[in-house]
Amino acid sequence: MKNDCIEDVTFWPIDMPITDPFVVATGTRVVAENVFVRLTLSNGTYGYGEAAPFPEVGGEDRESCLRALAHLAPLLIGQSVQDYQKLGRLLAEQAPFFPAARCGIETALLDAHCRATGIPLWRIWGCADVRPRDTDITLPIATLEKTLSLARDWYEQGFRLFKMKVGKDVDADVRRLEALHRTLPGISFIGDGNQGFSRTECLAFVDGVRQFGGVMVLLEQPVARDDLDSLAAIRRATGIPVAADESVRSLDDARKVIAQGAADYINIKIMKTGVLNAAEIASFTLKAGLKLMIGGMLESRIAMGCSFSLVLGMKGFDVLDLDTPLLLATDPVQGGYRYDGPTLLPWHEPGLGSSVSVPADARTTSIKG
Repeated sequence: MKNDCIEDVTFWPIDMPITDPFVVATGTRVVAENVFVRLTLSNGTYGYGEAAPFPEVGGEDRESCLRALAHLAPLLIGQSVQDYQKLGRLLAEQAPFFPAARCGIETALLDAHCRATGIPLWRIWGCADVRPRDTDITLPIATLEKTLSLARDWYEQGFRLFKMKVGKDVDADVRRLEALHRTLPGISFIGDGNQGFSRTECLAFVDGVRQFGGVMVLLEQPVARDDLDSLAAIRRATGIPVAADESVRSLDDARKVIAQGAADYINIKIMKTGVLNAAEIASFTLKAGLKLMIGGMLESRIAMGCSFSLVLGMKGFDVLDLDTPLLLATDPVQGGYRYDGPTLLPWHEPGLGSSVSVPADARTTSIKG
């Protein structure tokens, strides 16, 4: 047996409280209910991953992830992590509707492979753009007073690009953005509707922001995921770049969006598609002449580090929405990339360069060879 074969797959649920309720057009979260994954190789090397389901967006929840992981983990025992691409295809065949669960295992596979070979994870994507990068910061749907309070705190830390969750009340959305515009100099906005707007409502929202002089750099998934006609119409009517997020959960989805001229950007999220499929969609998007955004669900620095590895390894990611670890009340991760205000600082250690400990009281499941 090769010394890089998988001997053990252990996973356990983790609750990470969110500092403020994460309210989007489709739902509210107060705790990130995630799952950590740890692979152990025959040479003693570990690899770490994370599943971060967001039921209101992707349909998966933690219990379904745990069931999917229990189904998938035995398939990996005795397999070499060098075969991560073949194993990724196997996982996709076995659990096509559980991308967050697959993401947890794929990340751990890639992490273990890179640790075993002594290279940072971003190197397998080509290490084409290894430099510090800035992220936006997300503000949930909240009262005007709460929005101002949160924004001031982030502004003092150096954030200037605010991703505003919108899509429930056009007038209230416009008022929140106007208050920030008049209070905080030099800021700009991403309007993230999470499918909450109709076409008419989105156009009214854009018109309201223009009336007070706000700078809107991007409209992210303003309408329902299947309404590509409206995405294309909003692009034409507003002249503001549109990012397709929930509309793209597969390579076929990306093809449809591109063929219909429905977006300027595709938002890559490893929890929507799995890691290897995310890289494939990103490459296809760039070849088609569109731009890339990258984001995440409510993730710790394990999953977000995997996403950052794509940014560092591939060219073409113009907009980074890699802020969710900053929205969590705790950071259970040791090592890895770091934040300096809005700036993500790369790591150079093998794999993700990070790890998580198994809590003594964790509800662990271990699949062993």
